[in-house]
Amino acid sequence: MSTGGPGHPSQDGADPWSGPPDEAATARAVLDASGTVTHWNDGARRLLGHPAAETVGRPAAGLLADPAPPGVPPPDGGPLLWKGRVALRHRDGRRLTVRLLVHRLSERDGHPDGWLVVSPITGTTRTPQDDQLPRSAFLYAPNALALYDTDIRLRRANRAMEEVIGLTEDEVRGLRLSEIGGKPQSIDLEEQLREAVRTGRPRDVRTRLRTGGETREHAWLGRIAPVWDQEGRLVAVALAAVDITGEDRARVRLQLVNDAGRRIGSTLEVGRTAQELVDVCVPRLADFATVDLLAVPHPHGAALPALEEGTLTLRRVAHRSALPEGPEALVADGEVWDHPVSASPVRAVLSGEPVVLDRDDPDFLAWVEQDPVRGRRARELGVHSALTVPLSARGVTLGVAQFARYRRPDPFAPDDVLVAREIAARAAVCLDNAQRFTHERETALGLQRSLLPQTLPQRTAVQVASRYLAAAGQTGVGGDWFDVIPLSGARVGLIVGDVVGHGVQASATMGRLRTAVRTLADVDLPPDELLTHLDDLVLRLSEDTGVAEGPGDIGATCLYAVYDPVNGSCTVARAGHPPPVLYLPETAEVITVELPAGPPLGLGGLPFESAELTLPEGSVLALFTDGLVERRDRDMDEGYRRLHRAIAAPAPSLDARCEEVITTLLAGEPPGDDVALLMARTRMLDERHVAAWDIPDDPASCGIARQDVSGQLTDWGLAELVFTTELVVTELIANAIRHATGPIRLRLILDRTLIVEVSDTSSTAPHLRRAAGFDEGGRGLMLVAQLTERWGTRQSAGGKTIWAEQQLPDRP
Repeated sequence: MSTGGPGHPSQDGADPWSGPPDEAATARAVLDASGTVTHWNDGARRLLGHPAAETVGRPAAGLLADPAPPGVPPPDGGPLLWKGRVALRHRDGRRLTVRLLVHRLSERDGHPDGWLVVSPITGTTRTPQDDQLPRSAFLYAPNALALYDTDIRLRRANRAMEEVIGLTEDEVRGLRLSEIGGKPQSIDLEEQLREAVRTGRPRDVRTRLRTGGETREHAWLGRIAPVWDQEGRLVAVALAAVDITGEDRARVRLQLVNDAGRRIGSTLEVGRTAQELVDVCVPRLADFATVDLLAVPHPHGAALPALEEGTLTLRRVAHRSALPEGPEALVADGEVWDHPVSASPVRAVLSGEPVVLDRDDPDFLAWVEQDPVRGRRARELGVHSALTVPLSARGVTLGVAQFARYRRPDPFAPDDVLVAREIAARAAVCLDNAQRFTHERETALGLQRSLLPQTLPQRTAVQVASRYLAAAGQTGVGGDWFDVIPLSGARVGLIVGDVVGHGVQASATMGRLRTAVRTLADVDLPPDELLTHLDDLVLRLSEDTGVAEGPGDIGATCLYAVYDPVNGSCTVARAGHPPPVLYLPETAEVITVELPAGPPLGLGGLPFESAELTLPEGSVLALFTDGLVERRDRDMDEGYRRLHRAIAAPAPSLDARCEEVITTLLAGEPPGDDVALLMARTRMLDERHVAAWDIPDDPASCGIARQDVSGQLTDWGLAELVFTTELVVTELIANAIRHATGPIRLRLILDRTLIVEVSDTSSTAPHLRRAAGFDEGGRGLMLVAQLTERWGTRQSAGGKTIWAEQQLPDRP
């Protein structure tokens, strides 16, 4: 046998099913899985005459008077419960037919596999006293019971039902249930009784009612069953009511916690998350709720610096009231207010535990009287219970959630505190996530704003306008950027790019790429070569981060255009970026510029191609990132069609046209991805601002060139620059004659500065060097650098161009 204990057979043969006071009233035996008797009680001896010494350890089949009848379970299996009549053999030889109940035992229930066999010995005959038991059982049953006739009028009610309705049976006999209760729920319940009479079928109903004389509602489970007489006629309908208030409240609390987990934290916005918390709790948990946050999260166990002045400052983030206008709110959302040390919010923050205040608690009166306005409103509304729960997550307290009751009569019970604590814990994690996200987003936005151009340079070559919108929602700040870069020869570089990803890392990568582009553009690399160098840089950035596993792990797209206002040419190359859109003023036509796509930056080893365009004066070139034209609810083709219409629409200025594009494409909705838009209207430098000469490969041509430059500057009204410009021109032409072969060309450009350019067919770039005291040469470029604001060289397909710029004299 198994070890002893309540409900288990023990090794000493004790019977776990035995109990006082009349053990011999039941014959009981226990069989093992093979059918051998392992236990034999005194009732079994009394029934069959065999003592335990003669039966224990022997097969039970020897006790049968006949072979086992059909349906008797075999020793090694069968149903969990068998019942029937079996003929047994008494010790004196008599044949006895008895009623048996056979229970199958299992190790899963804590018993050895086998069978429990029982048979009653006494009390098997119905007595007159038995007939009286149902009346007494009905009267004193713990559940509320009532009997209604077929007209649904009360005939009988037990003591429990009288307590429920608050009236005696004699006082309500003959009344219908709706007349007894007088409530809408009573009318509905009466209809259920009537339906049971009509169909003759039982049913279950649930309702909420106040019991007689009580102010709190109870949840009830009603069981309705038709009552039949001996002839099978329906003579009444019975109603049994079970108070399931505890179960119902537990279900409501569980549903509230589930709803809170589903509804709180739908966004990463602090205010929205706090509002979701109070919306869930009012009116299901409280009649009024607030969320107040600390300016700085409070680590558990640390001292609060603000308490040195005797107060703790909290900022109201959200509140919700069961009443219109929320008269309980002492401060509006966004405002701050101070709490004394004794206030429940301070106690909750310091202890990390909920604080419950009830009307009978002295602390409740002190809390009410801390603020005159609070005291007046608490008395007007009848506030009788308050609960403050700390909002703690990841070892810090972010603030408190406060709840108050005045409509609901019951105060906050311990179960309510547990529910509020669970909801607050979940909400605190969401609030902490939202605060962390907000901090990171603000950091990334600040970094991004510092890396983007604060003002766009207005050049003679182009008039520019731009817009930048950060992505909304949980994606975080991205790495979109744009720039306008002044280049030599009055040209201008226009660039728009997009770094893959979001957050601080994307913004930092964007800043490094923008700096690299400016550096590469400063040495006058053509667009396709610039993208090649930029592609190499992205690959090196991937290696530097230590997280990239292969090409493309840190990627970006980019479009770079160089516009020359002298001849109206525009050279464009792109690296996986959306192609630009061009507005042509002569025909008012808007087209998408066809360009070689080029691979995104960061793949490495793939070529980039440039395309050359000729733009009429007044053309508008729009460069943008994909967040402008691509959205989840529409494809990129539709975005381009809308962009074309927006650019073609009349606008008083380029900036207004830029704003119209944003308004039309975003339709007033926050963007799902960062949006960068750069629009440039082209201008041309006419022949009055440009002069050019072909210079013979002869040292004597320097004198002729000086005469030509002097005459041109005089015509432009720049006589004061003649001497300096002649020296610069002489040095540059002399260098070209000395170190290059083929045609030499001199060009003057009058822009915001005076630009001197000398072009030759040599690809060798000059460089400054320090000449020794007795050297006859080596001082030319040093002289040019001293006489001009800046100088440089740029390569071209046919050679190179050396340029120098001088500031124009101040004019009235």
